[in-house]
Amino acid sequence: MARDDDFSHLSEEQFRVTRRCGTEPAFSHPYYTLKDAGTYHCVACGAPLFSSAAKYDSGTGWPSFFQPVSDQALKAVRDTSHGMIRTEVRCAACDSHLGHVFPDGPPPTGSRYCINGLALDFRPQEEKS
Repeated sequence: MARDDDFSHLSEEQFRVTRRCGTEPAFSHPYYTLKDAGTYHCVACGAPLFSSAAKYDSGTGWPSFFQPVSDQALKAVRDTSHGMIRTEVRCAACDSHLGHVFPDGPPPTGSRYCINGLALDFRPQEEKS
């Protein structure tokens, strides 16, 4: 697991979410409504996590995706905090907390990756000439 002092480039809120398993308020991050083409990367280490092609509006208030960019991008961890049993998702490269995955998403996967916008860095798709 990466040490917390390896993430000095993060804002206080990004650090709280990614390194302390925090959650941003619903509907508070601009990525929730962003519809641009591109890739969402881990804000802590830059690893690619989700394609905009897998993003959809779940109505939950957080950016939601039905699949990661690859099977190796994320790791799942059992989360029993707050009196619930959930599946937390973390960046496989740096172990940053991203959010949770739920089994109520759209086809083709049926998964809803509910991700904190503060944990993401969106990089627009480069235009082809």
